[in-house]
Parts: sequence; structure tokens; C-alpha cells
Amino acid sequence: MFENLSERLERSFKILKGEGKITEINVAETVKDIRKALLDADVSFRVAKEFCNTVKDKALGQNVLTAVKPQQMMVKIVRDELAEFMGSTAQDINIKGSPGIVLVAGLQGSGKTTFCGKLARYCKSKKGVKVLLVAGDVYRPAAIEQLKVLGSQIEVPVYSEDGVMDPVKIALNGVAKARAEGFSLVIVDTAGRLGVDERMMDEIAALDKSLQPSETLFVVDAMTGQDAVETAKAFNDRLDFDGVVLTKMDGDTRGGAALSIKAVVGKPIKFVSSGEKLETLDVFHPDRIADRILGMGDVVTLVEKAQEQFDEKQARELKKKFAHNQFSFMDFYNQIQQVKKMGNFKDLASMIPGVGKAIKDVDLDNDSFKSVEAMIMSMTPYEREHPEVINGSRRKRIADGSGTSLPELNRLLKQFEGTRKMMKSAVTGDLMRQMRKRK
Repeated sequence: MFENLSERLERSFKILKGEGKITEINVAETVKDIRKALLDADVSFRVAKEFCNTVKDKALGQNVLTAVKPQQMMVKIVRDELAEFMGSTAQDINIKGSPGIVLVAGLQGSGKTTFCGKLARYCKSKKGVKVLLVAGDVYRPAAIEQLKVLGSQIEVPVYSEDGVMDPVKIALNGVAKARAEGFSLVIVDTAGRLGVDERMMDEIAALDKSLQPSETLFVVDAMTGQDAVETAKAFNDRLDFDGVVLTKMDGDTRGGAALSIKAVVGKPIKFVSSGEKLETLDVFHPDRIADRILGMGDVVTLVEKAQEQFDEKQARELKKKFAHNQFSFMDFYNQIQQVKKMGNFKDLASMIPGVGKAIKDVDLDNDSFKSVEAMIMSMTPYEREHPEVINGSRRKRIADGSGTSLPELNRLLKQFEGTRKMMKSAVTGDLMRQMRKRK
């Protein structure tokens, strides 16, 4: 999402490259270029101007240490201000109450219902709470059915009432059911509405007043840029919501909404969502996003995503298999599935410092492993566990069955064998070091 902005800011910082010190002239030139970069990213003129004035004042007020170059100092100042403008610190969901109630509002087509499913999964798996979804969108055809499908995928019940067109009544009955049956959290989906539709705005205000939710979240499509910010402001004037959710962050967007919304509306971005998969929901961390914009990566988020998919028991079992040279193609296949659950490969790779720029033009997505998966699944169960038995005739059968070529299969077998040897050597060496320490 921030690819173009990252490139533009990098060019801006080059103005200071080779400068011996920060001066009013070179800072003014750099800040002017940063303002252009922000405007191109669809940040409002007022916010861009305010941001750049703050950066300029801080840069000119710095006593630059001799060990720190002006370019490095400017990068740090911009990084800190970006994080501050986007909210400084992450703010998680507030689920206090008996039960806690989250009211989800937003425009038509912003992705509210999908977000409700994602939030339910997040709260169930990461917070360990018992969640009830309430289908309050009584206007959109198939909205209730969509929520039920999402609920079934994550094993979260959905409360709905056939033929009832009063969302306030449905929501209150849903909360009563949750309270009676010991649910910790109720997430209420609502119909999409426009700020100019007075009747629909009255309805969401009535829902908010009747439910007294512990959290009211406004869902907005990040791809709408500055329109998203203005819409959020109009809704907040009427609803006074607690936080913003930016959806469709994987789309072709310049990032202006993420950079502007806190400064304009005064409410934090709580979550960012990308794609249709229910696991693609992340708490918004302003400092980490600032790091990614400036090409510093986001190793913390990468590690967190990995920890969600891999547990210690699995790691110990794999380590044992590597030590005894028993790592199989089925183990390899299972690892591929775990990595795919972490998200888009290119997004994951961009979290590693320095890698994002290197793979900018590389076509890297979750289909990259399709041919490898096809070859593995074309093997017999015995061949997957004992790849050494795969001779010439077996190779031809596997290549034909997977729709690949013999060179592709030979390359996979060679790489797999090399990986086994490398991992066995690494694990054995680690075990030897541990034994020496014990002595």
C-alpha cells in the first residue's frame, strides 16, 4: 500500500545525502519534497502542511551528533512524526462488559460483514472469549446468510430474526440471549448507510443509544483515500465512534487514509484488514507502519504471525526429524500450508528490513508454490516419506501427474535433499553445542 510513498520519501532524504550538517536551506528543500510525496499519497493538504511544519521545526532544533549524519537524523524525525500522526501507540479492542458489545458501522460496500467475521475470529482465538454475532443488516439481500457462513467457518453462532425489520429490536434481543447464555462478547453487524441518508443515520444513532456499546467501530474502505477521511469525520460528528477499521488495505491505494484519519478525526485506527480470508486482520501499530513506510521492515509483526501458526511441540518434532534425516515431503507440504496462512508472501517478505525494495518488481504471491504442491501430491504416500525411492519411472509418473516437467521435479528433489542435509547438520551442531555446555 505504501510502496510509492516509500520511494518518494527515499528520494526526499537523498537531498541531505553528503551534507555535513542540517541547515535551514537543505531542510526546507527536503521538507518541500516530503510534502509533495504526502500529497501524492492522497494526504490532505492541511495534514501534509502541519506534518511538514512539525518535521522542519524539529529538524532545525536538533543538535546533530557528529556520529549521526543529517540524512539519518531526518529519517528518524520523519519516522517518529509519522507514528505520532497515525496515533503513536496501538489500541486493541475494548471488550469490557457483561457482555461486552461492539457495534460495527460504516458505508455500503466497505466490508463491514466480513470484518465482523474477522473480529469474531480474532477475539475468539486471541482473546479466548465466547463470541456471539448479531445480524443487524436487515436491508441488504443475503447479508444475514453471509454472516452465518462466516460464523460457521469459525464456529461462532449468529443471532438473527426472520422477517423482523427493526435492527434495534434484533440487537437488544441478541444481547439478552448473550447475557442469558454466558457469552462474553456480542458483535453487532449493521446495514451500510450514507452520511446524507438522514433516516439511516437516525437508525445507527438509535442503535448506539439503545445498546450503549463498549466499543463502536467505523469501518471504511482504505481505497477511497481522502473520501474515507471525510466520511469518517461526518459519521463521527453524529455517532462519536471509538475507533476506525481500514479495510481493503491490499488494494491499489496510496495510503492517505491511514496517514490522515487520526489527525483529522481524532480517533485511532484500531484494525487494518486485507483480503477475504478471516485471518487477515491486524491490530494497527502506528510505529510499525512508520517503519515499513521508511523501508525499515517490521520484524516484530513477522515473528508474531509466525508464532500464531507454529507451536513449540511442532518445532520440537521437526527438529527431531531433521536430526534423524526423517524430514519428509509431507512435512514440507504441511510447512508450506502454515506459511500460506501467515498472509501474502510479498507482504511477509517486505517485513524483513531491506527486502521490500529488492522484491518490488518481483511477481511473488501465494500461487508461487502451486507447482511444488502439485508435485508433492502426485507422489504416493510412501514416496513422500521416502523420497530416496523416486527413480526414473516414478519421476516421469509424478511429473506427468502434476502437469510439470522432469527438470522441475529434478530441481525440487535436489533442493529438498540439500535442505535435509543442511538442516540435519545445523540441528546436529546445535545438539553438540548444548552437550558441551552441560559438561
